[in-house]
Amino acid sequence: MTKDVLVSISGLHMGIVSPQPDEENEPIEVVTPASYYFRNGKHYIIYDEVLEGMAGTVRNKIKITDSDSVEIMKSGGTGAHMVFEKNRKNLTYYRTPYGQMLIGINTKNMKVNVSEDNIDVSVDYELDVNHEPLADCRIRMNITSKNSGEFSVLS
Repeated sequence: MTKDVLVSISGLHMGIVSPQPDEENEPIEVVTPASYYFRNGKHYIIYDEVLEGMAGTVRNKIKITDSDSVEIMKSGGTGAHMVFEKNRKNLTYYRTPYGQMLIGINTKNMKVNVSEDNIDVSVDYELDVNHEPLADCRIRMNITSKNSGEFSVLS
C-alpha cells in the first residue's frame, strides 16, 4: 500500500426515527484522499473532513488491528474515540459543538480484508446514546492505493 490512498466510507443507520416521516434511511458516503501508514502491525489511515455549516475541519484517524479491532478517532470540530471489537460493547463520549453525549457501540459483526493495495472493512453494530438504543448501523470502508486503479465507491 502506498502512503497516498483514497478512502471510501459508507455509513447507514437503520431504525432511526426520522424527523420527516417520508425520508428513507439513506447511506452517508464520503470519498476523500488520505494518508496511510503501517506501524507495529497496525494500519493507520488519516484524513480531514469538512463539516457542512461549520467552520474548521475534523481530523479522522482510523486504526485497524488485523480483524480484531477497528478504531475511529475524531478531533477538531467534533471529538470521539470509537472502538469496534466483535461481540463487545464499548462506551465513549462523543463531543459536538452543541455538547457531548455518551455513546455505546455494540459490534455484532466485523470483517477486515487486507491485500497489497487494498483494505476492505465491514462493521455492523448497535448504537445507543446515553444508554438508550438508537439504531442498528453499518459502516463499510474501502482504502486503496491511489495508483492501484482498484478504487470503487461502496454501496
